[in-house]
Amino acid sequence: MARWQDGRGELVVGGETGPRIPLEIATSYRARTKGLLGRDSVEGALLLSPANSIHTFRMRIPIDVAYLDHHLTVLTIRTMPPGRLGLPRLRSRHVLEAAAGAMAGWGVRVGERVEVRVGTASRPT
Repeated sequence: MARWQDGRGELVVGGETGPRIPLEIATSYRARTKGLLGRDSVEGALLLSPANSIHTFRMRIPIDVAYLDHHLTVLTIRTMPPGRLGLPRLRSRHVLEAAAGAMAGWGVRVGERVEVRVGTASRPT
């Protein structure tokens, strides 16, 4: 399993020819706890690691949530409105969050394996 630190990178979907999405990485307790709370929008995506569940209490926007296993394979995707509690996913090791509808546009699907590149930044494609 990859070990990351709080910071920025990019999410690669669909291999080298797929889109590269700006990614914020939250691995510390403090960064994971804050997550997207208090934000009015999301640029790119947020990776919470380790994590197997989330909530949207005190969030202002609906979000897409992808639960990833230790190989970064998408186990399930949900769109969650503010004020909800997501059920824990037993095999999930990481949670990816983005603005509602974004993941479909990027091609993130159940069974898809994504890649996290640390220390890079890009604009959504």
